[in-house]
Amino acid sequence: MIEILFWFSIFMIFYAYFGYPICLLVLSLFKRSSVLVKSQNEVFTPKVSFIIAAYNEEARMETKIKETLRLDYPKESLEIIVASDCSSDKTDAIVSSFAKEGVILVRTPERKGKENAQKYAVQASNGEVLIFSDVATILDPDSIENVVKNFKDPKVGCVSSEDRFIGKDGKITGEGAYVKYEMFLRKLESRVNTLVGLSGSFFAARSRVCENWADDLQSDFNTLLNSIKLNMIGVADPNTVGYYHDLADEKKEFNRKVRTVLRGISVFMNNLSLLNPLKFGLFSWQLFSHKLCRWLVPIFLIIAMFTNICLLSSNFFFFVFVLQVLFYSMVGYYYKNEILGTKKRINTAKSNLNKQVLATLRIPYFFVSVNVSILVAWWKYCIGERVVFWDPSKR
Repeated sequence: MIEILFWFSIFMIFYAYFGYPICLLVLSLFKRSSVLVKSQNEVFTPKVSFIIAAYNEEARMETKIKETLRLDYPKESLEIIVASDCSSDKTDAIVSSFAKEGVILVRTPERKGKENAQKYAVQASNGEVLIFSDVATILDPDSIENVVKNFKDPKVGCVSSEDRFIGKDGKITGEGAYVKYEMFLRKLESRVNTLVGLSGSFFAARSRVCENWADDLQSDFNTLLNSIKLNMIGVADPNTVGYYHDLADEKKEFNRKVRTVLRGISVFMNNLSLLNPLKFGLFSWQLFSHKLCRWLVPIFLIIAMFTNICLLSSNFFFFVFVLQVLFYSMVGYYYKNEILGTKKRINTAKSNLNKQVLATLRIPYFFVSVNVSILVAWWKYCIGERVVFWDPSKR
């Protein structure tokens, strides 16, 4: 029984990260989503409401509004709404200074979180398509044109952008293997059926999908699920890109991951009916595989370690245990040298070889960090903690 648990946990870890995309690849050979192909030359300009959620963004708001006003889209078909979550700085005054240019300020009467602010903006909007963007998101001039073309197909309920990260040197970094993996997964999901999640900092949806807006649930994930309930799908558009600067404080990234997963779990638990394959078909399997299985990986990692310890009498399992200890030791080494503040002290004496080793260890560190954050999120959810307020990440 212990050995079965060990192998089951190993299988689930593999399935969550590799098995699911492999299944999607195989499915893509036999099943393709029938979304209409966009024509680059065809004019399609529905009324768009561009919603910017903000809380105390006086340092970045003026730049964001000016960049949004410069986006290539007919001005008569575009309204810009800034949803202020009861900001206490000069954010609202800055937004109001653009009133003559058509920028609308929607202020919540009390601070109750990002989704609540977005709800007020949704209620005030007049667009057929609603686009949601964070202040920190940098967009290409043709972003609106690209994203709305997807809605030419009536089956499309929401559209996700592709994430690109800008490093401290100003170059696009892609934030390593993890973001590239997620973008690859989204392409596969779009090709086979539908997305399971959207980029929270830049996504679009039909106004119909946003009618029953939840003010206490993660808006990007919940919007995708609302689309599914309305027999529509979500797609990823590789031509619609959101650029983001790396977080100024890398240590805060962990807390951001915890908040993101905790918010996602809350949405998932409020939509368990979507796991019914008799009603929602292929999407139920996608939701189970992409979200639940991924969020259960830290549990399976713990099971794999403890069952492995119980099986140490076998030479094979002793060897596997040594590999696990070695793996976590390498992660600990990276954490000590790159995260705990010893970086400056060791950089002068660090050899080129050691730099290369640390660069290689970044991937296993990121894997463990992500799964520890998921574990913390589960703990917070189980003790009844929920994330309502949000403090935008300083990038």
